[in-house]
Amino acid sequence: MIVCYAQGGGLGHLTRIRAYLHTVHADSPATILSTSPFTADPRILGPHRLLPAAALPDLRPSVLVVDAFPAGLDGELRASSVPPGARTVHLARLLRWDAYRRVLPPDPIRFDEVRTLEPLSGEHAAFLGPGDPLALGDPPASAAEIPDGSWLIVHSGPAAEIDDLIGYARDCASAEGHHPRLVLVAPHRPPGLPSDVAHVDSYPAWPLFAGAARIISAAGFNIVRQTAPWRGKHLMLPFPRRWDDQFARAARARRC
Repeated sequence: MIVCYAQGGGLGHLTRIRAYLHTVHADSPATILSTSPFTADPRILGPHRLLPAAALPDLRPSVLVVDAFPAGLDGELRASSVPPGARTVHLARLLRWDAYRRVLPPDPIRFDEVRTLEPLSGEHAAFLGPGDPLALGDPPASAAEIPDGSWLIVHSGPAAEIDDLIGYARDCASAEGHHPRLVLVAPHRPPGLPSDVAHVDSYPAWPLFAGAARIISAAGFNIVRQTAPWRGKHLMLPFPRRWDDQFARAARARRC
């Protein structure tokens, strides 16, 4: 049994775990441990089973995959948290390591396998030890119908950040001398969405990218990965996060 520990309030952990299970395990059914509110959407979990993170001590997996945070969201994972006989795998992405390391327990998990999803800071990489790069691919999906040439604003929330991204899209369009059709791609239509901004609930969003004139988003791991083939039309507005370093990721992507 494969168990994936994907604690975090956003959609990103679940999207990344789905991509990992597709890339490495050919979509074999797994158990995903998460309390994210996005797990209520069956499109997001796909064939996989959901359990709360608190169920980990009762499980006996052959493989335990820990996403993003080597000690969990708040430092709750330690060596003694690993079920007997489980092989441990860590999916490593960029973190604000100076902040995150403060929650590390005295007996952290020493992972049997580290898969590096993007370049890490030196201290972060040193803590994890040797790792092998892994390029993720997403499960196949169809696209919603939207007019070609739209400017897509892709974000799952919160509403205040969606407002910021809409403002950023308008500023960029004005600077380019364009008056594009704006389309928000989000799980829910936020209250007060301007009447000139269309809304589609299309998950995953990446099948829409090829036909878009611009893609406006924050700088989370998944959106930056998924827009890599269209970097020239991707406009990023990074947001501060407790552990993720969107600013460093955006700066790196803009140099590519």
